[in-house]
Amino acid sequence: MLLLAVDTATPAVTVALHDGESVLAESHQVDARRHGELLIPSVDRVLAEAGLKLDALTGIVVGVGPGPYTGLRVGLVTASTFAAVLGVPVHGLCTLDGLAYAAASAGIEGPFTVATDARRKEVYWARYEDPRTRVGEPSVDRPADIAEQVAGLPAVGQGALLYPEVFPDARGPEHQSAAALASLAAERLAAGAEFLPPTPLYLRRPDAQVPKNYKVVTPQ
Repeated sequence: MLLLAVDTATPAVTVALHDGESVLAESHQVDARRHGELLIPSVDRVLAEAGLKLDALTGIVVGVGPGPYTGLRVGLVTASTFAAVLGVPVHGLCTLDGLAYAAASAGIEGPFTVATDARRKEVYWARYEDPRTRVGEPSVDRPADIAEQVAGLPAVGQGALLYPEVFPDARGPEHQSAAALASLAAERLAAGAEFLPPTPLYLRRPDAQVPKNYKVVTPQ
């Protein structure tokens, strides 16, 4: 097994290689405006560090969000393109699940919340019984509207750090880690678990929309 994991659903452009037992190489850069510019060089870097070529891959793992429209698409299109060219499967995982899996390294084992920045003064979030078990589906809400649901729970993710009045026990990790996503995928593959399709989990409309009632300026 040799998995390439990528995720661009958060400000982090994160890439990792996993051989089914451990992470061989990883790259992690935080820049919300340069996903498209940074992703391919990051893939090249982890392959070079591991001394491997792209055609050695047996599968692609990709975070499907939730996340902002543009950044999220960069990782999904790249993952699907690699999979098509190489003839290997692409395995989708919820980005929040990757953050939850990484929470174990911060000593969080019991019930907790994962929250990422959804902009518009909202968070993408979900509750977890443990780092491998999500409760329900991810949602997007204003933090004040979910205060009662997350009260008393530790929280991880940038969204939790942005709203300490709702998430007073916010801890690391702040951003997604492809290393954690790849490790989670390797576990699920070994267990024969199902994956999500490599399609974006938006939860709401894109920020950019065609204006209503715009004037036609072309000649009749």
